[in-house]
Amino acid sequence: QVQLVESGGGLVQPGGSLRLSCAASGFTFSTAAMYWFRQAPGKGREWVATISNGGSTNYVEVVKGRFTLSRDNAKSTTYLQMTGLKPEDTAVYYCRAYYGLQYYWGQGTQVTVSS
Repeated sequence: QVQLVESGGGLVQPGGSLRLSCAASGFTFSTAAMYWFRQAPGKGREWVATISNGGSTNYVEVVKGRFTLSRDNAKSTTYLQMTGLKPEDTAVYYCRAYYGLQYYWGQGTQVTVSS
């Protein structure tokens, strides 16, 4: 079955960096578009970034220039490199895959930006 496992979250000071990973299994990763979302406390889930199966990327405006999404098809993994982190980036970050006309979600990883 499809599984998405996020990792790499943690506590970081403002201005710091983190790299999130999303390890996928159970489907042909190279053919799937991959997404990252986040959900801050008390707020709805927000789209952050997308990478197509061809490697094209799109980002929500507030993270452009700070976040970089990439994929390694050989490892069936996407990476969200986050730099210049701000307190408002604090959220649970979720990976999502679109495959076989369905969306699949990971369990999320917590990112906390605080001094």
